[in-house]
Amino acid sequence: MELVERAEQAMHLKHLLAQSGARKGKVVLLDGPSGSGKTELLRQVADHAADTGCLVLRAACSRAESALPLGVLGQLLRSAPIAGERAAELDLLLRRAGEEPAAGATGDIGAPGQEAPIGTGLARVLHDIAQALLSLADDATVLVTIDDIRHADRLSLDCLLYLCRRTGSARMTAVLTDDSELPDGPAVFRTELLDQPHAARTRLAPLSEAGVAAMLAAHLDRPSAERLAPEFQAIAAGNLLLLHALLEDHLETGGVRREGYGRAVLRQLSRAEASVTAVARALAVLDTATTPERLARLSGLDGAVADAALRALRAAGLVHGTGYRHDIARQSILDRIPADERAALRVRAAELLYEQGAPAPETARLLVDAAAPAGPWSVDVLLEAAEQELIAGRAHRAAEALEAALAADHETPADRAAVESRLVQVRRLSDPATAEHHLTALTEAARAGDVGPAHTVDLVRQLLWQGRSAEARELLGKLRETELDPHGEDAALLHDTEQWIAWTHPTVARRARRPGPPAAAGAGRPPAPGRAEPWSRPTAVLAGALVGGRAHEVVDRAEQVLRDRGPSYDITWPEEPALLALGVLLCADRPDAAAWCDRLLSEGHTPYSPTWMALLSATRAEAAVRLGDLTAAVDHAQLALGHVTPNAWGVALGAPLGSLVLATTRMGHYDETESYLTRSVPKAMFETRYGLHYLHARGQFHLATGHHHAALADFLACGERMRGWGIDVPGIVPWRTSAAEAWLALGNREQAARLAYDQLGRPGTDGARARAGALRVLAVGGPVGRRPQMLAEALELFEQCGDRYEQTRVLADLSEAYHQLGDNRRARTQARRARHLVGLCGAAPLNEALLSFLDEGDDTSGSPVPSPESALLTGSERRVAALAVGGYTNREIAVKLFITPSTVEQHLTRVYRKLGVRCRKDLPVELTLSGAETVNAGGQA
Repeated sequence: MELVERAEQAMHLKHLLAQSGARKGKVVLLDGPSGSGKTELLRQVADHAADTGCLVLRAACSRAESALPLGVLGQLLRSAPIAGERAAELDLLLRRAGEEPAAGATGDIGAPGQEAPIGTGLARVLHDIAQALLSLADDATVLVTIDDIRHADRLSLDCLLYLCRRTGSARMTAVLTDDSELPDGPAVFRTELLDQPHAARTRLAPLSEAGVAAMLAAHLDRPSAERLAPEFQAIAAGNLLLLHALLEDHLETGGVRREGYGRAVLRQLSRAEASVTAVARALAVLDTATTPERLARLSGLDGAVADAALRALRAAGLVHGTGYRHDIARQSILDRIPADERAALRVRAAELLYEQGAPAPETARLLVDAAAPAGPWSVDVLLEAAEQELIAGRAHRAAEALEAALAADHETPADRAAVESRLVQVRRLSDPATAEHHLTALTEAARAGDVGPAHTVDLVRQLLWQGRSAEARELLGKLRETELDPHGEDAALLHDTEQWIAWTHPTVARRARRPGPPAAAGAGRPPAPGRAEPWSRPTAVLAGALVGGRAHEVVDRAEQVLRDRGPSYDITWPEEPALLALGVLLCADRPDAAAWCDRLLSEGHTPYSPTWMALLSATRAEAAVRLGDLTAAVDHAQLALGHVTPNAWGVALGAPLGSLVLATTRMGHYDETESYLTRSVPKAMFETRYGLHYLHARGQFHLATGHHHAALADFLACGERMRGWGIDVPGIVPWRTSAAEAWLALGNREQAARLAYDQLGRPGTDGARARAGALRVLAVGGPVGRRPQMLAEALELFEQCGDRYEQTRVLADLSEAYHQLGDNRRARTQARRARHLVGLCGAAPLNEALLSFLDEGDDTSGSPVPSPESALLTGSERRVAALAVGGYTNREIAVKLFITPSTVEQHLTRVYRKLGVRCRKDLPVELTLSGAETVNAGGQA
């Protein structure tokens, strides 16, 4: 191995060896941390001496042989390349030394280097051995090399010290290696050795960054070596052993491996003293919670000894400050500790941190990793840590702390149930499926009366999510029968939850009560002097309005809920207020629901919850369907299904799956739709609001593929459920108008009209979407002469909703109506407008149907010729008019052209006057000729 940055030391040792030939013997103590290249330098100098005719005596010490008397001395004598009488003499002396008693009558052998306790006979033999070694230098220059002198046995050290005192006038050089940073070394021997006038200490420092680059350059190209040198230096701190392991790892995998670097770390520690190993283990356990005082106490060492051991670890390149330079070093050391010892160390460390008032998360990490019982104090620490981890956004760590708390001993079953309830809440943030196995135990505890009302309410919600409605109904009935303080928080929470259940899980709802109007929202619930759960009050108000078909009345409240929702929130049911607020906007036909979803999706949330992101993406998909943005609907629904596993969705799976089925059906991707419909769904889903979305979407697929009776059955099933559940209100699914379309497809205009009139006559049908859908059905099923007027009103209403898909269908119906009335010009105009919108929403079946309304001479793929009307308009007016014909709202036109909505209105007013039309639906479709100019210009109007 070629040594880097060691040429100066090698030349110095060779020079001393040459000088000793003139009877100027030297003793050199090569001092440096483990991995500094001492052993390799010693070997190279010894090989050089042998090549130049010197007599080389070698020995290598080890901790395992440090208790073997005369072990090192024996290695030296047996390594000498001599024979005959001299070899026999040395062997005899060695045997005599082994036969002599090592110490006086007290049996105290003393410290290394202290000669007093050695018996007279042994001292005489050691003197004879030293003289015999010196006599070897009469015939040739002698080089004595001893590696790791700190592990030499005491008798060998005494003999070596005797020898080294007499080396100055002999043809002998002795080179010994040591690491003075390590504690518990032969301090007396080292001191007496360096007190000799012909002895010197040579310090070997770790490699510099330039040295690391030079070492790497021998194995890699120069640019790679210079690029990797800083990283290698940061991890190994110039330690040659670690550097070579890192290089091997890099060549194998490009990273750092336990099999390479980790093994080298353990090899380093195997050479260290027991105190260094103890400190290394304590440091691995404490990790970031390390302080010098904790390190000493956990390792069971005196403070000074622990500090010395820590300095040794730093010098060896393993530690920087009070932490390992790479976590693989820490993990490798932990893995080497036996499991029971490791657990005990972690519990002791946790107790130490608890005594010193350390932050709860630091203490909890040790308890979690220990997976072993600790004192009663540990449960409180783990619970406190879980709450702090949640605040910090680390839900996975909070769950780990709660799992550890659950495994501990509890004074009462109620205490255990409280911990398990909190764990279920935390688990639900990331994957509700992982919380399900706790629900059975909690249900049993609730039956036994060991779960409080608030936790029982939460348990009911969890059971409903998983489709376990029978158990939820049982616990809810028991809770309803409980005598709660009418002015307390528990009663208020139960009342608010009832409202939410009536909207989302109506089969479990209490049938005797109906929600009151928003103005009296507080009158229907017991007033609480304190504050109920953060999610429950707005949830109750919004859910009550939705059940009563009064979504339009609470739009302002819904927007306030969305504005007030910050990035941090309570984890009990954090998404409910926001989801219901978005549901209000959707049921109120507000096109800005999608924008609210996008805003919430882009915000950071603490703690991060895949479940929340999944539900929000599913809502965004529904909003996209209602806007006719079918591609976006598919994208968001697939994102929703990707955030959490299918099992984790529970009964809510109907939300994203329903949007996928409906969007792909409208896009004409029927094979894809069938694949979604073959997915397994929970049976309990059909007892919830989510099942209505799925059923309605499946009915639309059947309708689009010609299975009209199957479609009608699904739509009527929706209606039967909604009526039976008491939520037959606009905004959930338009089952009446969908069933009416199925009747029309079956040729029963009378039944279709009855359903449409029934829809128009229902309370709360003030929304644009419900009225527009009913008007379209009546128009299509009625006399052709009345169709244009009814369809025009429906088109205007769908424009208010921003639903381009429905606008396209109405425009297609208008085109057909005008065609039947013989007004082919208007028929083609409406068909072209519809085809423009089809391109925006991606509804392929509608596009194919619209082709029949175009003249053979119409070029539907190229650029049409500008109309004469466009010559009357300014460029700004043409751009605004073209977008208006394309179906854009005033606000969308303003955003697209970077102007204000009022400017759009002014432009349109002038366009109407110049062209002699009354409203945008009368604008000639040829104005879209300048649409490409409009969209591409991107300038102000």
